Amino acid sequence: MVREMRFCKDLRKVILFAVWGLLAGFFPWHVLAAVHVDHSGRRVNVPASPQRLVTMAASLTEMVFALGLGSRVRGVEQFSDYPPAAKALPKVGSYKIPDVERIVALRPDLCLAIKDGNPPHVLERLRGLGIPVYVVDPRNLQGVIATIKEIGDLLGAAGKARELATALTRRHQRIKDLAAQAAHRPRVFFQIGVSPIVSAGSHTFLDELISTAGGLNLAAGKVPYPRFSQEQILALQPEVIIITSMDRGGAFEQVKAGWERWETLPAARHHRIFLVDSDIMDRPSPRLLDGLDLLFRLIHPELAGELK
Repeated sequence: MVREMRFCKDLRKVILFAVWGLLAGFFPWHVLAAVHVDHSGRRVNVPASPQRLVTMAASLTEMVFALGLGSRVRGVEQFSDYPPAAKALPKVGSYKIPDVERIVALRPDLCLAIKDGNPPHVLERLRGLGIPVYVVDPRNLQGVIATIKEIGDLLGAAGKARELATALTRRHQRIKDLAAQAAHRPRVFFQIGVSPIVSAGSHTFLDELISTAGGLNLAAGKVPYPRFSQEQILALQPEVIIITSMDRGGAFEQVKAGWERWETLPAARHHRIFLVDSDIMDRPSPRLLDGLDLLFRLIHPELAGELK
């Protein structure tokens, strides 16, 4: 009897040890979820360590790669072209028209979405199919930095996220401090549309970039993206003209040459009409700080040497 009892105890130990070993080696612990409240106010069951991500905006793709987690991304929004590795990933439609079927086929354990762009009804459909969707809504540079930290926390990369956020914050503050030293704030017109001519008003990323870089945004006002005639711009007398567009096929050199013909424009007389990459100006991603850096150098070349 004693021998049988010992055998039973030993057998239970063996079974428990075997089960523990199997669980430790094969149980997908990452499926254990924690509840987070996203920027839309929704409670989202986010896996403890998401391994199959779909990013539904190019800016979110850049954030995940900047955190060193690009290997987890299974699908991206169609304009996700940075870093270069993102170009090779499966596309899931545009941020305005996501392809639900393609997203589902990728079997994501988390979709990262953006409030200002991704259609709510599409996000709701994904949730209805059991796919966690976490929505972010960065509205300014500080919001972008905070969102990077938030995504880092969600993905189990809090340390890397804090490190990146600290570096971005330092760059931001450095440019603010240098811009405060400028004796003059040049009048800046930022052209983001060719036909019609469109600029960026107050409370937009571009307005914040211009102001932080020490410029005076001539399009500031209640309308987020106002339209202008050529005559209106000539009357505003911009000292700096920045030209960019989301239209990759735009004839930007011709647009620049068109403004350069107007000798009455201070920007033309002093050769301060510039073409810039729209991606580093209009995506709420870590590269906004590259955009800010570039703008500062164009607006205040006399202080650019102080940047490290």
